[in-house]
Amino acid sequence: MSDKDPISKAAPFQKDIFERLLAGETILSNDPQLGRLREEAFDVKALLTQMNNAVNPEEITDILSTILDKKVQDVTVFTPLYINYGKHIRIGQNVFINFDCTFLALGGITIEDEVLIGPKVSLVTENHPLDPKERKGLIAKPIIIKKNAWIGANATILPGVTIGENAVVAAGAVVSKDVPDNAIVGGIPAKFIKNV
Repeated sequence: MSDKDPISKAAPFQKDIFERLLAGETILSNDPQLGRLREEAFDVKALLTQMNNAVNPEEITDILSTILDKKVQDVTVFTPLYINYGKHIRIGQNVFINFDCTFLALGGITIEDEVLIGPKVSLVTENHPLDPKERKGLIAKPIIIKKNAWIGANATILPGVTIGENAVVAAGAVVSKDVPDNAIVGGIPAKFIKNV
């Protein structure tokens, strides 16, 4: 191929930024697709404005299904709810999400069946590199909340954490490590208290 051949000068193929975040890749501040994160967040914000002002439970569920790009069933949401990217969120059946929760979901959030989420809970899958030169970059790790877990009011679940089946996270806890099945944790940082 010659230098004038456009194929030989093409940039190497780069996966979608959302797929790369879900795969745990660090996204630097000069990434050519970075603007897509903002665009998607504002598209979701427009839908959240409708959902957070709705009073009909079916309408709330329908808009949430649009945000998540999949049908949700038997999910009760007391709005407002704040989400930056819904397509990486999976919500099971008979889930309750109380008022004023925040889901930063670029790393993926899985909420299994029968989960209770208290008011003002934050599920944060995103972080920034510690290196000051890369600080404006983005790193994402998934959060998994297993069946029948209960996340207390104003708790924060940090990137990469799995909350075990039947586990309880006490109000106000900051959870930075996995919580075993049937365990109760609390405090900052959250520590084991006892088994259910």
